[in-house]
Amino acid sequence: MAAVLESRPSRPTSGLPDAAAPPSSGRWPLERVRNIGIVAHIDAGKTTLSERILFYSGRVHRMGEVHDGTTVMDWMDQEQERGITITSAATTLRWRDCRLNLIDTPGHVDFTAEVQRSLRVLDGAIGVFCGVAGVQPQSETVWRQARQYGVPCLAFVNKMDRKGANFDAAVRSLRERLGAAPAVLQLPWGTEDQFRGVLDLVRRRALEFDDATLGAHVSESPVPSESVGAVEEARARLCEAVAEADEATLGIYVENPDLAPETLLAGLRRATIAGRLLPVLCGSALRNRGVQPLLDAVVDLLPSPLDVPPVRGHHPKTGAEIERRADDSEPLAALVFKIATDAFVGKLAYVRVYSGVLRRGANVYHPRLRRRERVARIVRLHANQREEIDELRAGDIGGVPGLRAFATGDTICAESHPILLEPIAFPEPVVSMAIEPRTQADREALEAALAALADEDPTFRVSTDPETGQTLISGMGELHLEVLRERLAREFKVRANAGRPMVSYRETVTRAAESEHEFHREIAGAMQFARVRVAVEPRARGEGNSIAIEAGEREVPEMFRDAVEAGARDALGTGPLAGYAVVDTAVRILGGAWREGDTTELACRTAAMLAVREAMAAAEPVLLEPIMALEVVTPDAHLGDVLADLNARRGRVRQVESRDGATTIRAEAPLIELFGYATALRSLTRGRATYSMEPRRFDRVPAAAQDAIIRR
Repeated sequence: MAAVLESRPSRPTSGLPDAAAPPSSGRWPLERVRNIGIVAHIDAGKTTLSERILFYSGRVHRMGEVHDGTTVMDWMDQEQERGITITSAATTLRWRDCRLNLIDTPGHVDFTAEVQRSLRVLDGAIGVFCGVAGVQPQSETVWRQARQYGVPCLAFVNKMDRKGANFDAAVRSLRERLGAAPAVLQLPWGTEDQFRGVLDLVRRRALEFDDATLGAHVSESPVPSESVGAVEEARARLCEAVAEADEATLGIYVENPDLAPETLLAGLRRATIAGRLLPVLCGSALRNRGVQPLLDAVVDLLPSPLDVPPVRGHHPKTGAEIERRADDSEPLAALVFKIATDAFVGKLAYVRVYSGVLRRGANVYHPRLRRRERVARIVRLHANQREEIDELRAGDIGGVPGLRAFATGDTICAESHPILLEPIAFPEPVVSMAIEPRTQADREALEAALAALADEDPTFRVSTDPETGQTLISGMGELHLEVLRERLAREFKVRANAGRPMVSYRETVTRAAESEHEFHREIAGAMQFARVRVAVEPRARGEGNSIAIEAGEREVPEMFRDAVEAGARDALGTGPLAGYAVVDTAVRILGGAWREGDTTELACRTAAMLAVREAMAAAEPVLLEPIMALEVVTPDAHLGDVLADLNARRGRVRQVESRDGATTIRAEAPLIELFGYATALRSLTRGRATYSMEPRRFDRVPAAAQDAIIRR
């Protein structure tokens, strides 16, 4: 990429302090910092790639393997046993005199919140794609999340040594399924079991990775004669794509279409940071091929904290918009993007500092709760290892143990210069189950453990069934809840019994309706009075709820408006059909009445809640169920059986694509119909088919099914 790739040491030259050590000046210039994440579909090779990155950068002494349960980044017992990433892990390393803060994220859809909160604080990302399957469902999800947060990406087409690997097809899927503009920087040198290295288009060279040194030694040679034509043709397309995407490069391209490597990289970097191009590289992380050029591309093409726009927030009292630049001299602004329970340090907050300096021993401000808290310790993160440090500067990612009041999405700032950064939005849970302690002695321990898990995971909810009094836990899928149950037993030593997973439905209204409720009752010897008139109406699917007070000051005085709004919000928490949360509904407070001396906040809140419930009952409410996007890859011989089974599960087939004796089916189906699908699919195809799924949307439950759900 940026310089001649020389032999890399197969063993690190130093431990933690040196591997991430700053230059002799004592601090890293921001232009030499990269905050990056690795994101992908499950089993695309993210963690394997992370292990190679740690090894080649000298961060670890030997590579861990997912199949052996020896990886550094997948450090949890369950991750090593299952061979999947469950929680995002952060580390710091050094490459070409740059510091890389790296986050390895999960690929399974049940843990998508880990990806979302990581992308919220990253400046760039590496998207890993399977050379055989190309873009897969979770790949699309993480791509949308990256676009949402404006995170520039590189694409690494992995597993080029696998049978059926097709680099051109993978690149085509990036264009067709992601809507990206791929800029191919490398071609594979050899295919499948003959894959030996990469052909670098930027510098017209062939790179081969020595097996004897586990790929640490990279030899450079001229492009083989049989590949010169393909390399020149691909390089010409690359130069043209960069010229079209970057105006500064276009002027040079017009004079000489054969762009120099430095010119090409400079233009490509600008286009990548602007989100106009997606640089594509290839390799095989498992076979130790292609990782060092990818690291070079991270340094050359992904942004530093200085290359991204200033972070925006607003003043917690005035609401005025505030910008903060990545500069140590600016007031402190940092975001807590993750909470973890650590066996040694207790509650650990993962923090990204956007401006200013977060120092050990300093007091910081919590603008949401409007309270001050002291920072007792600061640590640098390396998976589950911690190193004590004195400060985190602008652009840094690190950990702060012991921040009791802070939760995921909270802002840390200076009390004299308060700012509220945009919080992180997470998807709603779609699966629930009942849980109870095995003995009465376990009850308090279970409640404390569930509270700690809910503090860690914003997609994990704990509630109480109002009819049965059962404790319900809700999450993103069966695997999500299963992992949390195991954590209760292993980490918190809590014994609990759990029921079968259940779908978390939603409710909404289908037409407009109005209602008025008068609350007039004597409570504890005092008369309580309030009258509230409301209207409800449906909103478009996915828009969420809204509450607006249209009544004048005479009907709903200012002192009672918060109570009326709270009552309306309470009503939306329990639907009129089966008690599920109400979504995509607009509530308008039209009017009301009050009496001096008799009207209280309690009366207003209760009247508003009951008025909204009555209006929703009259607005033809319906149940909504979670619909999953499903991708099944099956041998052609079993295609008919798989399609028939999907049809029986109320599935809708969107696309069927055949290639090399296997067929990929893309479909949508209700989550309730997919419980136990893994077992059924194995039975139908004799274990030869695979599938993956992700939440797509909530849709209306058929009338017959709705009646059955309500009667349960």
